[in-house]
Parts: sequence; C-alpha cells; structure tokens
Amino acid sequence: MSTPSDSKAPLVLHVRCVSGRGGGPEKTILRSPEHLARLGYRGAASYLHDPADEGFAELSAWAEREGCPWWPMPDGGALDRTLVPKYQALCEEHDVRIWHGHDYKSNLIGLWVNKRLARKMTLVTTAHGWVHKTWKTPLYFAIDRWCLRRYEHVIAVSGDLFRACQKARVSAERLTLIHNAIESDRFLPNAATAAAATTRQRFTLGAVGRLAHEKGFDHLIDAVARLRQEGHDVALEIAGEGPEKDALAAQIEASGQADAMRLLGHQSDKHALYSRFDAFVLSSLREGLPNVILEAMAMELPIVSTRCGGVEEALDDGVEALLCASGSADALHAPLLRLLQDAALRRRLGQAARARVERQFDFAGRMARIAGIYRSLGVEPSPTAEAP
Repeated sequence: MSTPSDSKAPLVLHVRCVSGRGGGPEKTILRSPEHLARLGYRGAASYLHDPADEGFAELSAWAEREGCPWWPMPDGGALDRTLVPKYQALCEEHDVRIWHGHDYKSNLIGLWVNKRLARKMTLVTTAHGWVHKTWKTPLYFAIDRWCLRRYEHVIAVSGDLFRACQKARVSAERLTLIHNAIESDRFLPNAATAAAATTRQRFTLGAVGRLAHEKGFDHLIDAVARLRQEGHDVALEIAGEGPEKDALAAQIEASGQADAMRLLGHQSDKHALYSRFDAFVLSSLREGLPNVILEAMAMELPIVSTRCGGVEEALDDGVEALLCASGSADALHAPLLRLLQDAALRRRLGQAARARVERQFDFAGRMARIAGIYRSLGVEPSPTAEAP
C-alpha cells in the first residue's frame, strides 16, 4: 500500500471496481495524481477487486510504475457488508475531501460512505460507458442512474454518454462533457517506429481492446479474411484479453488465414505495440470515447473506425479517419480496401489525426478542467498550485 504525500492539499480518491489489469479508465485514473499535484490537489486510487483475481497484480504493478498512491480493496461481492465501513475508516483516516467514482458500484458505495461521515465529502463521478452486456446489466444501469442523480457533479467522456446522463435526469448544472485525453508525448512516432516498419513482411492492420462481443472483432476478422481471399497481402494483429479469446482464435483458424492473423494477448508496452501496425482499426459496436483511438491518432496511424459512441467527436470521415457503420464485415471491407490501395491517403489521415490530438485531446488541459470542477464545488486547491 502506498499513500499520498503529507501535503495539506485536498485529497481526491478515485474509486473503481475492476477485474484483471483493468482497461481504458485506468490510463486516466493512474495518471491523474501527478497532474493534480500541480493543480493544488492530492490524488489517490482505490480499486475494488476479487481477492482471487490473479490479473489484479498487473494493475497493482502499473499503479506502482505510475507512482499513483494506491489502496486496493478486496471485494467479496454483492453481499460484502464490510466495504462501506472499510471505506469510511479509510476516508476518515486520510481526510478524503473528494470521492471520485467511476462505475455503478463505486458510485453507490460513495453515497453510503458519505452518509456515515461527520465531515461530508464532495461526490463526483465520471461516466465512462456501459458496454459489457450480461444478464445483470439492466440492474447495474438502474443503480447507476439512481446514483448519478445524487452526485454533485457528473463528467461524461463522450457526447452519447452526456445525452444518456441527461436522459437519466442528471440536471444540466451538474453535468459536464470532458472528453478522454492522452499525454501525446508518450505516443509519438520515433526512430523505433520507423525501424519496425522496415521489418514487416505484410501491411499490418492492428486493433486493441478487450476481447468481448461489443468490440466487433469477429466482424474485423471476417473482413480481413475476405481481403486476403481477394489477393491482398494484409495481416491482422489484435491485442487484448477477454472472454471471447477462444471463440476468436477458433474463428481465425476456421478462416484458413491463420498464418496472417494473430491474437497478441495483453501488451504492456503500448508504444511498441502501435509501432507494429501500418494502420489501426476500431470495429466496436459500442464505445464511449476509447483511449485506443486517441493513442492511434497520436501515433499518426491511418484509422478505419465504426461510427460508435464518441468516435465521431474525435474523427471526421475523410479528414482524420475513414468511418463506416458498425455490426458487419461488409461495412469494414470497403474502407479497409480503400486504405490499402492509397498510400497518400494513409499519410494524410495519419498527419491530420496527430494534429487533432495535440489540438483537442491534451491530458493536461483535461485535468485542468476537472480541477476547475472540484473548485466550483467549493473544494479549494492548495495556495501553492500552479495557474492552469
């Protein structure tokens, strides 16, 4: 367990329920404390997790690498009544001023904990998206909608989530759209990227994400198999883990194109991963605004993406990417073929995407806006904070 510095700056506790090594929101949460420190706040993270989840050790190592103060919270499931008193004790001991939730469970626990505290916290949450469908999903959505209406401020990471929060009756004065963002200097083409390109034997399409139904990887595999059957020497690499891994592996094998399509598993070095690709594909059925799109944009990769979630808020068709409908291999096939056949188009799209990330999706600017929300809610930063 690591702890925040002993500064008198207000402490923001980011809380999220996670399995394995986590996903896109961790890229924001674990980088937040460093930026918050410059803005007059302390930051820390606490993750609810299954004690038997072996993958959680990788998330813990990630937090340590980022220098993020860290409080893991073993979670016994829906009937675990110890979580609220444990969080009450943690918040009292460390004088947490802002509880920043990131999903339905952390939002619900935050409300319960706050009722028990003598000194109330300010409750803020970020809506990242509701995409993993199970039989329990309607119940989770209902709980989260109930919670969102009771939080002092809700941050939506994409326009569709902003509208979903409006439909959940979150009032306008308590709702703000702040897109995901990245530190673009961490994703910058360099000599290693150029060297990797010279060693590839085939034009390589890349995709990154949880191996789950909503990512549409089955449609992408079918589209690439069709391209190869038409005589195009193209390869596909998909990075990630998830419940559809075996099904996707079987689909690749059955396609007869297994020598040109690979599931890479989890890849911790994201810069090296994107350097493997000549182009990036997002085939999702549902998204918020995924960090992987922003990372691919920063790496100047030409992009083909489905029109899902907040993607069209980051990419204009024909300017920074080629966009298509979601849900079918046929929809992906046409833009992929166009990209394969036009090197000048690939260069133009990649350069425009990089420029847009630098202009619109800067992580430091995003954190300054979030700190502004904290301040607007009456939690003043340390007087030694940098001017935004």
